[in-house]
Amino acid sequence: MGDPIVHFEIGCRDGEKTKQFYSKLFGWTIEQMGPAGMITTGAGQGIDGHITALGHEPHNFVTVYAEVDDIPACLAKCESLGGSTMVPETEIPGQGSFAWLKDLDGNIIGLWKSAS
Repeated sequence: MGDPIVHFEIGCRDGEKTKQFYSKLFGWTIEQMGPAGMITTGAGQGIDGHITALGHEPHNFVTVYAEVDDIPACLAKCESLGGSTMVPETEIPGQGSFAWLKDLDGNIIGLWKSAS
């Protein structure tokens, strides 16, 4: 079975301005949760995501997250195929873990493993 896309992230320089833009553009509800603005699309289908201002490069990005069973194994496979690890496995307490990889062209793809 393949690994589904389960989340998306929009990076920006100004989180408040970007949250206002997308909530007005698409009617999304965006609530602050720690450093991220968690997006609920309200569509009843598709996936939800979040907006974040990292405070460092990369500032502008859109990343999709694939849910995987084993983040370290997936990162090792990525590297064996010529890609690289950008952000190693990082825990979000009570939620799960994420990582970022770069593909052969430098595109950033997120990995997600739920705590449940």
